[in-house]
Amino acid sequence: MARMGPTTTDVTVSTDDPTRPDVLDLLGEHLVDMYATSPPESVHALDPSALAAAGITFWTARGPDGSLLGCAALKQLGRTDGELKSMRTTAAARGRGVGATVLAHVLSAASERGLHTVHLETGTQDYFAPARRLYERAGFVACPPFADYVPDPHSAFFRLTLPPRP
Repeated sequence: MARMGPTTTDVTVSTDDPTRPDVLDLLGEHLVDMYATSPPESVHALDPSALAAAGITFWTARGPDGSLLGCAALKQLGRTDGELKSMRTTAAARGRGVGATVLAHVLSAASERGLHTVHLETGTQDYFAPARRLYERAGFVACPPFADYVPDPHSAFFRLTLPPRP
């Protein structure tokens, strides 16, 4: 049987530049989808220049041939808190565990940095159901708005308390 694409063991996750051409394409697709599924005031996705700002670490997942499979960022909110931002996989990588691999990498980095809590905001529409399931499987639980967010019927807020470092 022919393999349909890279498996998660073939995925390399590393810090990257959000302004690389292939990343710009993926982030552009991400923003288009966010505005297509949510009212503008409920879109909290960051643009590539914001993802390159101080206090944000940006990662990409790539296949063995260097092809882009996904991305995510971690924004430092405070000394012990962070926020997952711009989590996205390419259409070809969906359903293959790439998102879970990227999420595990970001959470490991958060733990190594001494963060105690990672928050995230995602949509409430059906479009976002796979993302919410991924986060819930990773242990995220619903929480009130955090940082500068306000209650919004189009936003779901989650947090994960990281285990203490040994």
